[in-house]
Amino acid sequence: MILAQNLCFRTIPTTCITVKHQKEPHQVNPVTQTKTKFCECFDLHKELIPYGKAWSWQKQIVKEKKSLVQRNEDCPDTLIVLQHDPVYTMGTGSSEKYLNFDIKKAPFDVYRTERGGEVTYHGPGQLVMYPIINLRNHKMDLHWYLRALEEVVIRVLSSTFSIKASRIEGFTGVWVGNQKLAAIGVRVSKWITYHGIALNVNTDLTPFSWIVPCGLRDRQVGSIKGLLQESQLSTRCGEADTSNSDDCELIDISYRSLIKEFSEVFQLEICQKAIPMSELLTENN
Repeated sequence: MILAQNLCFRTIPTTCITVKHQKEPHQVNPVTQTKTKFCECFDLHKELIPYGKAWSWQKQIVKEKKSLVQRNEDCPDTLIVLQHDPVYTMGTGSSEKYLNFDIKKAPFDVYRTERGGEVTYHGPGQLVMYPIINLRNHKMDLHWYLRALEEVVIRVLSSTFSIKASRIEGFTGVWVGNQKLAAIGVRVSKWITYHGIALNVNTDLTPFSWIVPCGLRDRQVGSIKGLLQESQLSTRCGEADTSNSDDCELIDISYRSLIKEFSEVFQLEICQKAIPMSELLTENN
C-alpha cells in the first residue's frame, strides 16, 4: 500500500525568464493570450527526488490551486522539473501482466498512481517535468494538452539535438522511429493538471527490460544520448556538437531547452523559484 505524506514546503521566489515566442510550422496552436501569464518553476533538474515525495508535493499544489479557483482568485501555473531515484510507476488501470517480475520481489519500489497509462520506469538521467497548470487559463481540452506536451519534446529534440521526432497515431508520447524517448501520463482534476512528461536523456535503459514499457510489446525505448552516439559517424553540417557532451552537461542542455520550448508552446513567462532541499526531503507527519 502506498501512503502519501503530508508535506509542508516553503518557497523562495527568485527570477523570471522571458522567452521571445516564435511560431514554428509544426507548433500546436496556442490559445491567444491578452496578457502575460506567469508560471512558477521549481528547478530540481540536478536532484534525485524520491517519487513519493514528489507525488505528495504535486497533490498538495493541486489542492491549493483548487482552493484558489473555488475562491475565484488568480491561479498561476506551476512547473516542477527533477529526476527520480529508480522507481516503477503504474497508472490507474495498469495491469501487472506488464511486469516481468514478481511484484512482491520488485527490483525497485512500485507505485500505483492516478495518472493514465501503463507501467513505466523513472531513474537517474531522465528529466521529469510535472506541469501543474490550470487549463482554464489555456484550453479546456485534454487532447490539446497532451498534444502540446508532445510538441514541447518534439521541439527540444529538433532544435537542440537535430533529432527528428514524431507522434504515432493512437499512442501518446514522442518517438524516433520505433524508439520511445518520452512517456506522457497525466491526471486532470477540475481542469488542474498534474503528473506529466518523462524524457530519457542519458538514462540507463536496462530497467525498462524488466517491464513492458507503457504496455507496448513491439516498441523499444531510447534516449537522447543513445541516438547521439548512433549518429557520431554521420556527416555534421555545422550544428552544435552535443554528441560528446558528458552526462551532466547533456542533462543541463536538455533542461534549458525544455524550459524554453515549454514557455513557447504554452505562452508562459517562466519564474524560477527555489525550495530548500532539506524541506523537500523532510517528512512532516
